[in-house]
Amino acid sequence: MSTSAGAELSVIADHLERYRERVVDVVPPLRGTEHDDAIAAIFEAERSLRSAHRALERAARLLRA
Repeated sequence: MSTSAGAELSVIADHLERYRERVVDVVPPLRGTEHDDAIAAIFEAERSLRSAHRALERAARLLRA
């Protein structure tokens, strides 16, 4: 069961990383506009996704150990 759970967590972590990249890709067209508040919120979301990715990868590693 733990191997299956670890594999599932790895897949979810991979998806989170792809979403994080997509979130950051939204920023460039917004630079130099009046949307600084939105840019800050996007980067906050990016940091949260990065943190979630790391936590899931760590959990997957622990389940494989």
